[in-house]
Amino acid sequence: MLGPARSRFMEDHTVTPNETPSASAGQEPSCTCPTPPASANPAAAVPKTTRRDFLKTGGMLSLSSLIGTAALMTQSDDANAAIEWAEHFQKNYRLMTDKEKDESRARLEKRYSAEYGKEVKVDTTGPQPGMLMGYALNIRKCIGCRRCVHACVAENNQSRGAKPGEKIEWIQVLRMERGKFEKEKMDHGYPEGLGIQVGGNAYTPSGQVLEGEYHYQPEAVPEKDATYMPIACMQCEKPPCVKVCPVRTTYREADGPVVIDYNWCIGCRMCMGACPYWARRFNVANPVLPKEEMNPVTHYLGNRPRMRGVVEKCHWCLQRTRHNRYPACVEVCPVGARKFGNLLDPESEVSKILERKNVFRLKAELNTFPKFFYFYD
Repeated sequence: MLGPARSRFMEDHTVTPNETPSASAGQEPSCTCPTPPASANPAAAVPKTTRRDFLKTGGMLSLSSLIGTAALMTQSDDANAAIEWAEHFQKNYRLMTDKEKDESRARLEKRYSAEYGKEVKVDTTGPQPGMLMGYALNIRKCIGCRRCVHACVAENNQSRGAKPGEKIEWIQVLRMERGKFEKEKMDHGYPEGLGIQVGGNAYTPSGQVLEGEYHYQPEAVPEKDATYMPIACMQCEKPPCVKVCPVRTTYREADGPVVIDYNWCIGCRMCMGACPYWARRFNVANPVLPKEEMNPVTHYLGNRPRMRGVVEKCHWCLQRTRHNRYPACVEVCPVGARKFGNLLDPESEVSKILERKNVFRLKAELNTFPKFFYFYD
């Protein structure tokens, strides 16, 4: 039941179906401006914006904002901020002009020199015509001293920290035990008395196998009944790591090595999964590189200091080999087991080895066509 006030309100404001409600005494008359009739379709009354238009507008605004921010930062008094922002917006190295490469090199040299307290040079020398680098290793001569590992770390500014993820080594030397089948183990299988399902020689080394340990610390080398097999990047002619890189930051250079533009690496590690030779390393933590141990002779695509969150690997010491020098591991080998040269030169050491020695390539069945060869005397 309605109250008295609500009943009077309903009586005073009741309108019959044929009646038009009149404006109240104190109410302004409605506007009589001509207005186009509304469409029967509600969507037609609203300006239509497609998803493409929205993304185009948003993308242009974002790009303009980033470019403006970069321009402001490059005019900043903070030299480090200006250099880092300029690096962030630089092109992929392969797409740079010669002028842009020079500008990038100058930025890096300035930043590295200030960071490490010494004059740092960043080389940008490209592939040399008529050169196809190749590597050969005599596994009969290798004594497992791991001097190549240490020389590579020192030459190529690899991280050398003590915490997990801070120690990086591009070269791994596998230590493998020599073995043989022994007659006295023939009748000692498993399970005993129920027929020999597992032979007695199953759990002993038998020949030279590719499984082995690489974090060994012997008192003296070579060890008795041990064989050593160093592995690193094979610089494949058909590198699977290049095929899977989503940003094309890793690619094969014309003279053979597979390189990485560290500034464009997004750290997805797809290349690491694609590599069948376990040749790539990821900077999980900030690299530990003492100032006094930093090698100031660097190459943009080679041994310049890396940052956290990028992948790195062997590149055959581009800072050396593109100036007619041997890689550091070749120079330091005490027994001359490592050879390096031009595969297109029939008189080079590597070409002579391929011609005269028993040569094989690791995992050749994968059709990666490595330019790293193993041979016997």
